[in-house]
Amino acid sequence: MRELCFSHVDVVYGSGKDAITALDNLDFTVSDGESVAIIGPSGCGKSTTLRLASGLLRPSAGTTTIDGSPIQGPRASTALILQDFGLLPWKTVRANAELGLKIRHVPRGERKERASEALQLVGLEEFADAYPGSLSGGMRQRLALARALALDVDLLLMDEPLSALDALLREQLQDTLLSLWRKEGYAQILVTHSIDEAVYLGQRIYVMAPRPGHVVTVVQNEDAGDEAYRQSGEFFARCNEVRELLRQAGGGGSHA
Repeated sequence: MRELCFSHVDVVYGSGKDAITALDNLDFTVSDGESVAIIGPSGCGKSTTLRLASGLLRPSAGTTTIDGSPIQGPRASTALILQDFGLLPWKTVRANAELGLKIRHVPRGERKERASEALQLVGLEEFADAYPGSLSGGMRQRLALARALALDVDLLLMDEPLSALDALLREQLQDTLLSLWRKEGYAQILVTHSIDEAVYLGQRIYVMAPRPGHVVTVVQNEDAGDEAYRQSGEFFARCNEVRELLRQAGGGGSHA
């Protein structure tokens, strides 16, 4: 993937007097290998944006393209991690890691090899025969990430994947996301309510306003991607900047 592009995108749910405009004139791009964060209040269309990027939804107006071609449906090199991880409790860790490959009809031997490599990347190879119910919240998150990485993705989409975790574990897994992104080189979009998370992981931060959802400003955040950034004065200044932008956009001031 060279570029994901949203151009004048509207999304309207329903019709007539019941119509709800979820997104209004959304414009932005994500380049190959770039890490982008989207932040805004509930109901501003963040999750809808990921559904468009994943091919699960088509715009009511405007275009969503990858490398200039309209996104017509799910593509093999795009992975989506949802807030609840989407793990199957009756399948082992290995089987969950293989699931996306199985859906894509990848041969069994290749599925096993790629899933094993992905589990090794996230440190879960010793738990391959366990079941999700026996894993901690952080381990389940890493399993969801392994399932995505097994697909050999060039675009990773994440919808609040760390929101249910405690503060320290959340920071540890932010470091995991950062390390894997740098190692694997895919582009990623992270939807989050957390200001700290957006600033730590997003090289560009799209601040969205409430419905109808639209981007009110783009924060350039070139220092993202450095593990030392979180302890710097520049990090805290950028967090304060994003917090003020959210307040001005009507997103409130309660974000972490």
